[in-house]
Amino acid sequence: MSIAGNVLVALVAVLHVYFLILEMFLWDTPYGRKTFGLTAEFSSASKALAANQGLYNGFLAAGLVWGLLLGPAGFSIKLFFLGCVVVAGVFGAMTASRKILFVQALPAAVALIVMMLS
Repeated sequence: MSIAGNVLVALVAVLHVYFLILEMFLWDTPYGRKTFGLTAEFSSASKALAANQGLYNGFLAAGLVWGLLLGPAGFSIKLFFLGCVVVAGVFGAMTASRKILFVQALPAAVALIVMMLS
């Protein structure tokens, strides 16, 4: 179960690296606008805010990778950062888009449960 938990943690980290790329570098591109359903005007006006949000997603990914690199000693770190991802996902679902609950919070919640059971 520990291997499954670590694989899920790694997948959540990869998701957050993807979010970082989308928000920091692709926000104001046709792909970014399509992904988030944005107009060119809105994506241009909100580019700096999205980059800031992407940076925070990068910190979440870094924390999860840090926990993975520490092996068994990183268990609490992985739990902490998974908890942060779940909270961020729930908040995003409440304030921005319900889709965030399934794309961000649910994978982290599953990883958190598997980690706690291992």
